[in-house]
Amino acid sequence: MTLKAKMTLEKDFAISEVDPRIYGSFIEHLGRAVYGGIYEPGHPEADESGFRKDVAKLITDLQVPIVRYPGGNFVSGYNWEDGVGPKEERPRRLELAWRTIETNQFGTNEFVDWARSVNAQVMMAVNLGTRGIDEARSLLEYCNHPGGTYWSDLRKKHGYEQPHAIKTWCLGNEMDGPWQIGHKTADEYGRLALETGKAMKWVDPTIELVSCGSSNTGMPTFPQYEAISLEHTYEVVDYVSLHQYYGNRSGDTASFLAYSMDLDHFIKTIKSTCDYIKAKKRSKKTINLSFDEWNVWFHSNEADKQIEPWSIAPPQLEDIYTFEDALLVGSMLITLLKHADRVKIACLAQLVNVIAPIMTVNGGGSWKQTIYYPYMHASVYGRGIALQPVISSDKYDSKEFTDVPYLDSVAVHNPEREELTVFALNRSLEETLSLACDMRSFTNYAIIEHIVLENENLKAVNSIAGQNVKPHSDGHSSVQDGLLEARLAKHSWHVIRLGKSKSMQ
Repeated sequence: MTLKAKMTLEKDFAISEVDPRIYGSFIEHLGRAVYGGIYEPGHPEADESGFRKDVAKLITDLQVPIVRYPGGNFVSGYNWEDGVGPKEERPRRLELAWRTIETNQFGTNEFVDWARSVNAQVMMAVNLGTRGIDEARSLLEYCNHPGGTYWSDLRKKHGYEQPHAIKTWCLGNEMDGPWQIGHKTADEYGRLALETGKAMKWVDPTIELVSCGSSNTGMPTFPQYEAISLEHTYEVVDYVSLHQYYGNRSGDTASFLAYSMDLDHFIKTIKSTCDYIKAKKRSKKTINLSFDEWNVWFHSNEADKQIEPWSIAPPQLEDIYTFEDALLVGSMLITLLKHADRVKIACLAQLVNVIAPIMTVNGGGSWKQTIYYPYMHASVYGRGIALQPVISSDKYDSKEFTDVPYLDSVAVHNPEREELTVFALNRSLEETLSLACDMRSFTNYAIIEHIVLENENLKAVNSIAGQNVKPHSDGHSSVQDGLLEARLAKHSWHVIRLGKSKSMQ
């Protein structure tokens, strides 16, 4: 039996220009994300700053446009002043969020240097857990003010004559969560975020601010936390944040591959909540979304319970991802692109070692996890205008979801390059899916490449020893008279790249 799906793509069915920052990522002072991840002085691949060049190469291949820092739960107990200035004078601190010792050998300036070395912007978070307005305005002055003041001159004294010019700032992290240091009610957070945001924009009116939203859809305060906090912050912030992680704890892969439907519901709910507050305030301003933490996360939960407290950079949250995890990551990327009109920033959490597409060995090599590939495909080929596909697909029911389309797909058109990329997932665990796509508005487009990520074993993983899960370019597709036809193997990820035929222009 072959399943069937039909899709129509039309140039005029534009969702939005894709903000490249939708392919962002995240580095927290957690586990080996920094120490042993992006930063390992003395490593054979380390440069003069201690940054691992092998890791940097894998990151630049991903074309990561923006990286959030320094947290995460870590930021809610962080004194940023501990991480600047002479390294020999930096204090070691108890890090309460993850129960480790923070050496502070890597801090704000090192991160800015590292981000520039991998061609990424910085998305900086301020501590609204144990600190507040004063810390935030001082950090902003240190980073962005030209000079002639205490904090800007201290930056110069530390060797940075020019401002860092960081544009995007997060007003705390997951303040709705009882696990958070300095957890706050929506009203408490909203008031503090408003006053902090006001002061920060007085220091530098050019910055963008991100207000905390719900940590996941299961929070008892979802979506009231957004509604109540935005009552305070609406006119001073530019984005509201969303966080969501999924895991196949039950072993029900059919439901697991449908979790992007829950993600879609989450985004639609927060869009509606933002627009409700907009209407209530009679505002002309539209709040966009920053989905600044998302991924699969569950494999390492038991191992993390065994870690000795107060160690330095232990191997925390080191999920080893399966092939099926990569399929869901691809589906989540499709969902983010379907909401490109409002999701302007998104951060795959995290980038190296900690629930990450890239893994390293301390003193040794680095390698690509299964999830590296759909993330790379979307980032590299998903630049342009997201198109709203009209899809008719066979469907299935799972234990958690009903009417799940076997086909999950979106397309991105790049008019400047005259290219069209179709991202597609076949969710079926048993059957090939036959796709017929009407793309007549793309006259004389032909297939450049059909990339496929597939594996018989849904639990297959990669390691330093070898890549069991990696893409190939032998996909089965063709275009004739404006009709794209493709065969999508069972449980597989596809990137069909098309371009205007030069000989027919």
